[in-house]
This record gives sequence, structure tokens and C-alpha cells, in this order.
Amino acid sequence: MNNERVAVIGGVRTPFVRARSVFHKMSPASLGGVVLRETVSKNQLDPKLIDEIYMGIVAAPADGPNVARESLFDSGLPPQIPCTGINMYCASSLEASSAIAGKILSKQIEIGIAGGVESISSVRAIFSAQATDFFQDLGRAKTIGQKLALVSKFKASWLTPQAPGIKEPTTGLTMGQSADLMARHFKVGRKEQDQFALDSHLKAHNAWERGFYQSHVCKVATPEGKVIDRDIDIRADSSMEKLAKLRPVFYKDGTITAANASPLTDGASAVLLMSESKAKELGYEPLGFIKSYATAAIDIQTEPLLIGPVYAIPRALKQAGLTWEQLDLYEIHEAFAAQVLATLKAIESPEFAKEKLGLSAPIGHIDPVKLNVNGGSISIGHPFGATGGRMILQTLHELKLQRKKYGLTSVCAAGGMGSVMILEANV
Repeated sequence: MNNERVAVIGGVRTPFVRARSVFHKMSPASLGGVVLRETVSKNQLDPKLIDEIYMGIVAAPADGPNVARESLFDSGLPPQIPCTGINMYCASSLEASSAIAGKILSKQIEIGIAGGVESISSVRAIFSAQATDFFQDLGRAKTIGQKLALVSKFKASWLTPQAPGIKEPTTGLTMGQSADLMARHFKVGRKEQDQFALDSHLKAHNAWERGFYQSHVCKVATPEGKVIDRDIDIRADSSMEKLAKLRPVFYKDGTITAANASPLTDGASAVLLMSESKAKELGYEPLGFIKSYATAAIDIQTEPLLIGPVYAIPRALKQAGLTWEQLDLYEIHEAFAAQVLATLKAIESPEFAKEKLGLSAPIGHIDPVKLNVNGGSISIGHPFGATGGRMILQTLHELKLQRKKYGLTSVCAAGGMGSVMILEANV
């Protein structure tokens, strides 16, 4: 439509922490409020210039499902800013960023914030439909007689809670079960999964030690008065010997353990986006630009659940006018080591390219030096709605350090979906 580009000015994320730990008393809105407030403050932006906010979340709270709006109220930013909540499972904050970018490119807005949040600590147990009906009927009953009649029919079993879980409603399988089956499909062994997980922890630890994350991870003050300034689940003292002792979680003969899978996590992220012309007008030096974005979905009854991004990669490359060989970094979301390793095999597979993608040659060759160089979700953590925002910031900051140009971010999502964003650093 025009020559305008969408600039990524900057952004922040909270430290990512294991669920039900130091952020256990912080709601999704309070975590989201932190990153909105800190993004505006860090970039010295007049908040009245923000046109819209989009934020992703997967497990939205029943009492405030539009997490973007509730986060805005918590942040203290002007209440006149329209806000939208998005749920595309683990790709939610990538999709939020794409939505803001689309509005900028279509000239509906000039400045927006995109991000996401997840508070697994805030997820509540679900009670039965019978219990819900009973309490609704009891609330509508007008006389003591009507109330007593309802109470006389009440069964204590109705109050048995259903614990929160991560299941595909279509297949009935958990994410971990699907990933375990994916490992078998692509012949990914336990040892290579453990090695990948260990490498993720060591990379993340080294990145913190050399000051990489301090550029875009903000401090969070908890209600108990603690200040959290670092991801808390990174294990620099892990080893292959320790990992080998862990039992499989999902199947007795499976390969996925608690160590080679991403942990349940609380956290939030946000990125400030604006048109390139507006950035120049306001005197901003962008971190980079959104070059392209593509999504894909597969039939989860016939294909591995988490393979969706491989279908989106050729589309994203075509939109960007790039080849795989031109990429300087690839950030692939580490839901499970098995899923990443299977994805890498599919990217390099001539058979997959021909039979599934209709390509005459594989997408490309994997250069390990370019892959998740500062660690990923296995070590850092995976707050579902916030991971895409983390990856955007992580990719652009690393490209800037390396003085390289193009980075790809890839996120698999429940429902057999995958999202891929290609970023261009401002170098």
C-alpha cells in the first residue's frame, strides 16, 4: 500500500518466574500494567500519543478477560486508549504485534503497544456445570421455601473441582503428550533432547552474566516487598547426568521430562511500535522493523500438533523477499526440546519440503550458531501470552549486538497453529 515500515522502538519484559512462586499474588493485569508502564517510561513517550494497545493472554481471568484493558487501568496510562485482548495460544503476543502493525500500515493508527501476559498462578479450578446451575438458581430464588427446596437437592459431589490443565479439547491430549508423539514421529531421542535443554540453560545463564538481558528486562516489585530483577528458573548447575535421572512425565516409555520441557511460568512483555515516519518525527532511533509475518495451521488429527511454524516459514520468507540463507538469527520457541528438534528436522528435510510444502528443495540448512543464542523458553520460562514479545525483543537486541540484519522468530501454538515473524535490525 505504501513504503511505510513498522518500527519496533523498544520494549520490556518482566523476569519470567515459575508459576506459584514470587509472582503468585500478582494478577495478569498487574503484570501487564508493569510492562506497559515501563515501556512508556523507558522510551520517554508521551502516553497521550498511544493510539491502541493489543495484548495476548491464553488463560484469561473470568473477572477481567480483556487483559489489555485491565492492564491499562493498572498501569496508570490514559483510560482513553482503546485496548484489545488476543488469544492465539502461545503465539498470542506475536499476533498482537502483527495486529498493531497492520493498523499502522493501513494508516488507522500511528503508535501502538503490543504485548502479552500470563499468570498461571492466577488460574482457578473449574467447578461442575451442576454446581454453576445450583448457585445461579439459588441466587434467583425469591422465597425461603424456594431456597430450601434447592438446598435439599444439593449434592456435595457437585463441588468437586476440575484442576486446571493444558489439553487439546479436540484430541484430548495434553501438549506434552502431543510433543512426545511428535518426538517419535521425527525420531528425536531422549539424549539429544536433554542436551538441547542443557544448552538452553547454559546459554541463558551466560547471557545474564554478560549483561544481555539487563537491556530489556525490568524490575518487578511484588506485594510482599520483594524486587525481582532476573529470570529465576535458569539452572546453570545442571548436567547431562542429572537430566538423565529424570523420569518421563507423559508416557512411561516417553522421552519428555520436566527438564526438557518449558515450565509453567508467570510473566509479561510489551513492545512499542510506530510508523517509521512517526518515529523520525519524534526523534526515535528504532531497534528494528517488522519485515513480514505469516501464520499457518495444520490438521491436528493427521499431523504432529506443533509442526505448524514450518508451514509458515516459506510464506514469511516470501513476504520478506528473503531466502533462509540470508537469516542471521533464528529464535524458535522452546515449548519442548523435542518440538524444536523435530522442527529443525522438518526445515532440513527434502521429503517434508516436497510432500508437505510443495517445495522442490528443503527450506534450508540449520546453522547451530544462529539458533536461540541467548537461551529460550525451556530455561527462561514460557508465560504463554508473553513469549512472542520476549522473542521480538531478544531477536532485535541480539542482532544489534552482532551488527547483523535479519532474524526469524517462530512460535508453535495449540490447535495446530504456527506463527513466524521476520525482523530487520536497524543497523
